[in-house]
Amino acid sequence: MTRLRHGAPLGEAGVAAFEPSAGKAVPFGFAETPARYAAPALPRHIDAPQRYTELKMSLHHGLLDMLNLAAIEAMPREDFQREIGEIVRELLDRDPAPLNLIERTQLVEDVLDELTGLGPLEPLLKDASVTDILINTHRHVFVERAGQLELTPVRFKDDRHLLRIIDKIVSAVGRRIDESQPMVDARLADGSRVNAIVPPLAVDGPLLSIRKFARSSIDMDRLVELGTIPAALVPLLRGIVRCRRNIVISGGTGSGKTTLLNALSAFIGARERIVTIEDAAELQLQQMHVARLETRPANIEGKGAVAQRDLVRNALRMRPDRIVVGEVRAGEAFDMMQAMNTGHEGSMTTIHANSCRDALLRLEQMLAMSGIDLPARTMRGQIATALHVVIQLERMSDGRRRMVSLSEITGLEGEVVTMHEIACFQRESTDRDGTVCGVYRASGVRPAFMRVLDTYGIDIAGETFDPERTLG
Repeated sequence: MTRLRHGAPLGEAGVAAFEPSAGKAVPFGFAETPARYAAPALPRHIDAPQRYTELKMSLHHGLLDMLNLAAIEAMPREDFQREIGEIVRELLDRDPAPLNLIERTQLVEDVLDELTGLGPLEPLLKDASVTDILINTHRHVFVERAGQLELTPVRFKDDRHLLRIIDKIVSAVGRRIDESQPMVDARLADGSRVNAIVPPLAVDGPLLSIRKFARSSIDMDRLVELGTIPAALVPLLRGIVRCRRNIVISGGTGSGKTTLLNALSAFIGARERIVTIEDAAELQLQQMHVARLETRPANIEGKGAVAQRDLVRNALRMRPDRIVVGEVRAGEAFDMMQAMNTGHEGSMTTIHANSCRDALLRLEQMLAMSGIDLPARTMRGQIATALHVVIQLERMSDGRRRMVSLSEITGLEGEVVTMHEIACFQRESTDRDGTVCGVYRASGVRPAFMRVLDTYGIDIAGETFDPERTLG
């Protein structure tokens, strides 16, 4: 039992914090409390979510007014949680609200989440099956599970409650959000990406989006199990990485680009030096020789920003064997193409696009955004010589992510970057339950880089390219 400031155990004086009087002991970490906070008025029944929320918030606000924050910062988190939990239980014991043991235990956990975590979001953050948390004002909280969105029973008391949680998130990374700066990108302690936007830009109330950071990376075997990639193409993808072909992974938001990039990076040799560049560090490379770089946004004064382009340029001075850019969005594409053309073969990146051909068009647009005036043919020549393989991913209507196209860039003919498809996913039907059915088939064209694979001693079965055979 943690001792109190005046030597009494918490169990003897925990409730005293709610009934202050001269000479009474006060728990360590708690300050003397005004009488108006003595035993908060609690609802007598919890017959609806709103009543439960009122009870939780009543306890929460009462505790907030008691806390000596300076003292609490010096306490171990476990001790603080234990003391808070015991005081909440004491309060509930004194209140005649009809709560069973399960409800009391849940209420204590929820109050602890409000004080030490992110309130109603904590259970969702701990749920490994949830990949995205999407909050549309305090009334509606959606999550994505297995690629499908679903409404949850989670609620916030009001917009002020939600704004307090948002402020807790952004202040932890030295940012702020208010009417003068109503949009912010941040990151949770576990690496999850957060975007928040508040009034006046958000018309109906605060909006919060959280892309959860996977605790463990998904390897290629798991992608095969999930149906993202057919097993027959894994040896070919492994060969593409090992023979140092430059790869662009294309797809829409949430299509699994970063996940596939992680899986492909596992095929990189342990003796190679890898430099990763990201807006928000998500890559989980397993090699030992990895140098991780991350961009930095501007501070409150609008200074100190470090963009991806700056990091790509700096990476060239770090003696990398391969450069892995989490996603190219603008002028950094020019420096990335330069790196791929000047001895950093085997580099990889991702891009938002709806098809392999669209990915090349977007890259051309990004090269134009670099600020360097280049003729269109020169830009296309850069792309044609720098890139070798484009992989297209898609999140389909059933929520599954699939590789829908594997294409090779073969060169430049006139003004057109030429490419041909090696394999693709052929959609055949949709079941009554919405499951997309289809097969993977090869196009029948053997890729030009097969000669390079041969020089590396990588043998790919000829049936991989048989158009009459389904790959999975």
